[in-house]
Amino acid sequence: MRNIDEAMQQKVLAVARAGMTSAEAIGFFRVSLGLYYLAGLMTQEELDFKKIDAKYNRFIYHTLGGGHSIASVLQFMSGEKVLRVLESPRFLAAFGTHCPDIPIDSMFFLVSLNLGVAKSLSGLDAVGPVVDWIEREKTRTGQASQ
Repeated sequence: MRNIDEAMQQKVLAVARAGMTSAEAIGFFRVSLGLYYLAGLMTQEELDFKKIDAKYNRFIYHTLGGGHSIASVLQFMSGEKVLRVLESPRFLAAFGTHCPDIPIDSMFFLVSLNLGVAKSLSGLDAVGPVVDWIEREKTRTGQASQ
C-alpha cells in the first residue's frame, strides 16, 4: 500500500491548488487522493484497512474538515460528478505534473476498480456515465477487450 506520507499529501494538495474554484479544488483533491488510495490496493501484501483508512481520514479531516472521509471520496468517484474532474484538462495537466507515479492512462482502471468494489458491496451492476467513460478510455488507450 502506498503510504500516505508527507510527499504524497503535498502532491495531492498541489493538484487541488490547480482548481479555479473551491468546488473544483475539492473535486481535484478527492479524485487525486482517491486514485492514490485505489492504486495502493494493487499489492500482494495483506492490508489493514482500518489503519489505512484512519490515516486517509485524518488527512481528509485536516484538509477539508468534518463530514468528509475516504468512503465519501470513493463514493464521489463512483458518481457522475467525477467526470467533471476526470475530463478536466486542468486536472489532467496538474495530476500528470504532480503525481507522475500514477500514470494518467491507469485512471480508468482505478476508477473501474472502485466501481467493482461498489458493485461487490451493493450487489448492483455498475451502469451509467462513469462506465461509459471507462469504456471510452479503454478504447483511447488501446486497452479495450483485454
